Amino acid sequence: MAQPVEHSPRIAGLATAVPPYPLPQSEVVAHAAETFGSRFRDFERLRPVFESTGITMRYSVRPFDWFHARQDWRQRTEAYLEGATALFIGTAEKTIAAAGLKACDIDTVVTVSSTGIATPSLEARAHGVLGFRPDIRRVPVFGLGCAGGVSGLSLGARLARADPGSKVLVVAVEICTLAFRSDELTKSNIVATALFGDGAAGVVLTCDETAGPRIVAAGEHLWPDTLDIMGWQVDPIGFGAIFSASIPDLVTEKMRPAVENFLARQGEVIDDLDGFVFHPGGTKVAQALEDLFDLPQGALNIERETLRDFGNISAPTALFVLKRKLESGLARQHLVSALGPGFTGSFARLDA
Repeated sequence: MAQPVEHSPRIAGLATAVPPYPLPQSEVVAHAAETFGSRFRDFERLRPVFESTGITMRYSVRPFDWFHARQDWRQRTEAYLEGATALFIGTAEKTIAAAGLKACDIDTVVTVSSTGIATPSLEARAHGVLGFRPDIRRVPVFGLGCAGGVSGLSLGARLARADPGSKVLVVAVEICTLAFRSDELTKSNIVATALFGDGAAGVVLTCDETAGPRIVAAGEHLWPDTLDIMGWQVDPIGFGAIFSASIPDLVTEKMRPAVENFLARQGEVIDDLDGFVFHPGGTKVAQALEDLFDLPQGALNIERETLRDFGNISAPTALFVLKRKLESGLARQHLVSALGPGFTGSFARLDA
């Protein structure tokens, strides 16, 4: 998606939210040791993962005690529907207010979520509470994982551009903690337990020239034969994480050419950029990105601080980073990027 500047969708409002229950990393590792230590012989070898994540705090839709009991698919789905709907409502209210609008002003709502199943979807469940119009257009999106925030931003920008007078609300909601599994004695499950948290982020997009930063281009890159890199396996208990140790290597080998190809389609090169807004994924991924793009020391400090304060929230994470960077004075040409199941890179070119 590349378009003349005068038709570029703009960010009119951006907001984030987390659920009410804090998960200090020190307590999470103690909980994990209690849960896995006596049953999983590799736990002590994997325990340093909790310390090496760089995470201090995460948040959950359920308190610690909930995770001590065995939860099945139905109980996890009930927790998802309650927690995700509440986060959707709170985030949508904050985002719409940040744009100086009312819910009845929104013409299209894009809902991005891959950590639970909701039919009717989340925006339908929130419709009456928020006061959306009966004729609002609804676009629920599932399966994008960590790439979903940037892909949702891109999709929202396309929809705003297709109907220039409209207002598009994008809300990314992920309840990752519901995939914590005491029954899964696997490295992927331990890594997921060490990394992921819950949260939501929203963006209002419009072609109004008085709004904020412009989305001047957007795109994706899917690498073939990478279906086993990241995703879910589903069983009667719930979702189980597929989380490959090869992700940092894939980033190192594949990411820069994909970015170069995306920029080339807009007539740009990496040196034209003034900076990046990355989904950090984890500390190893953040380091790989820093090295790959020859970034100066401190260039990804906000990415690391976001990971420290919230953990990996999947789809909303890149928007959490974007919000902090805009508040810190981000300006000129930036690339917003995230990686997710597919295995896919999602890109949006931002002029701030």
